Amino acid sequence: MAIALGGLPWMASAETKLITEAEAQTPNLQVPATRAISRGPGISLQSPADVAAKSFAFKLAFEPRGGAKIDESTLKIEYLKQPVIDLTSRFKPGLNGNVLELAQASVPAGAHPIRVSVRDSEGREAQTVIRLNAK
Repeated sequence: MAIALGGLPWMASAETKLITEAEAQTPNLQVPATRAISRGPGISLQSPADVAAKSFAFKLAFEPRGGAKIDESTLKIEYLKQPVIDLTSRFKPGLNGNVLELAQASVPAGAHPIRVSVRDSEGREAQTVIRLNAK
């Protein structure tokens, strides 16, 4: 039993590879910049956008409005490439309520446009594009 439990802390801090080299090599999707007033939840990057490619901490915060709650089942995270690559399953293990946090993540060097969308318990949607710059 002690041997099995001894591996848990290591597993909890394992690095999460968010984007593969092959995915990073595909052409970027050209998405026009849009702005709109939304009553949907706020989405904000809490960690730096400029990161070390080999290992970095990633943190997003979701800010519900008007007493609503974040509907975790609606979280969608997409790499804006041609074709669009769904990254949700790679990020989802770090989701805990209003925070998405990965202690050790990695991406290839380069610029990575990522669209994040989520709905609240009232059905209001918000989305934003974050750009990770890995060196």
